[in-house]
Amino acid sequence: MQSLLKKLDLEELNAGACTGPDQWFKDPAGKELISYNPTNNQPIATVIQASPDGYERVASAAAESFKTWQDVPAPKRGLIVRDLAELIREYKEPLGDLISLEMGKIRAEGHGEVQEMIDICDFAVGLSRQLYGLTMHSERPAHRMYEQWHPLGPVGVITAFNFAVAVWSWNAAIAAVCGDPVIWKPSSYVPLSAIAIQHLVNKVMADHGLTGVFNLVIGSGSDVGELLLNDTRVPLVSFTGSTKIGRRVSETVARRFGRSLLELGGNNAIVVAEDADLDLATRAILFGAVGTAGQRCTSTRRIIVHKDISEELEQRLVTGYEQVRLGDPLEEGTLMGPLVAGVAVEEMFDALEKIKEQGGEIVAGGNALPDLGPNFVEPTIVRMPEQTEIVKQETFAPILYLLDYDTMDQAMEIHNDVPQGLSSAIFTDSMQRVETFLSSRGSDCGIANVNIGTSGAEIGGAFGGEKETGGGRESGSDAWKAYMRRQTNTINWSKELPLAQGIEFG
Repeated sequence: MQSLLKKLDLEELNAGACTGPDQWFKDPAGKELISYNPTNNQPIATVIQASPDGYERVASAAAESFKTWQDVPAPKRGLIVRDLAELIREYKEPLGDLISLEMGKIRAEGHGEVQEMIDICDFAVGLSRQLYGLTMHSERPAHRMYEQWHPLGPVGVITAFNFAVAVWSWNAAIAAVCGDPVIWKPSSYVPLSAIAIQHLVNKVMADHGLTGVFNLVIGSGSDVGELLLNDTRVPLVSFTGSTKIGRRVSETVARRFGRSLLELGGNNAIVVAEDADLDLATRAILFGAVGTAGQRCTSTRRIIVHKDISEELEQRLVTGYEQVRLGDPLEEGTLMGPLVAGVAVEEMFDALEKIKEQGGEIVAGGNALPDLGPNFVEPTIVRMPEQTEIVKQETFAPILYLLDYDTMDQAMEIHNDVPQGLSSAIFTDSMQRVETFLSSRGSDCGIANVNIGTSGAEIGGAFGGEKETGGGRESGSDAWKAYMRRQTNTINWSKELPLAQGIEFG
């Protein structure tokens, strides 16, 4: 651990709030938060969280920073993000290792998360010169109409444990080039990863003479989260987490007429048609279901397979699951690490009990692995006779449901008959099935893939989903518009004053 911290140049570790270079502070009223290694449940380090007074200090710094940051030309703001990308490249290996240590995802995934940060920073740099508005033709002579986009204000970013830093970067890099400071409240499971990132952004801010653009506040939902949700200085709150908490976020922010950007639950399915390439499908399903120990919002949870190939696919998956090596996520060759904490293990086995009660049959896995560590479980495959209530719920664990179908209409009915709508996929060589799946009558998810899995979205597209997934969009495409306010402008360059709609007045 010490060598890892040395690689990251972490001269300060246990202060839980920061507003810029040399602005770390230990809140005298803050409570202790221990970061545990989920592989063995041993403590890694202790962080002093922010109290309500600490939050106020951070939020005030962000609000003050906005007064000047919004006036910096967007391409100049992009240069700060460019420098951040270069610094993250320099620290990619130790950052990735720290994420794996603290969260439990395997080393390849930890490093992939850091690469995702680099990618979104690169995207944001280009975006800083492309914050386009439209021009429109006025119905009045000698008038010009157009729209422009202005910075919105300080943005609150509340992230989940499963992507300790990447989701912050989706928001922070885009918000920064849009002219918005960021107040980051990370998950209490992964505070050290957030502190490491804040050290890097502090270096970049110092190089550019900035403070208050990137801010960190670690604290509980009751002490810090509620203040952030109710803070009228924060016009947008981006929240990644459960549908249950997301509903409260939405209601609370809307009550003060703020905006919320929600990335909530997923119950992602892959339809496997009778003409599918089963080698391709099996590999995609394995990564989608087993990667990050089933703790991705895009994890594959349901396989809707044609009855003619159901038994063959099941056998392929069982064989594949038997070859998944579980263990220390930092060890070479490990394909699945632990769940994040004991509560996640309990939720998985509570779900398995309900599965049995509702007619499910476990065909692979289904056991805890205490010899490996307290949070290790076997990835599990369950055959279900139908889509019962437990299948319609998101269990944040490596449980994969197999459901048979007969016709494409039936497959789509099963697919869409869940409250969530994040990611989806189909494996087929039939253009008709592909177009059906991608049509308005097909997948009702925000992401719909063909012959690739549900997990591993690229940053170039807008990421997010429908229904109880919250409707938010982050990362690429035109997701930047959420972080800005639109203004329509009309300029009269004549000496007359005609009114719209041909109205005569006076």
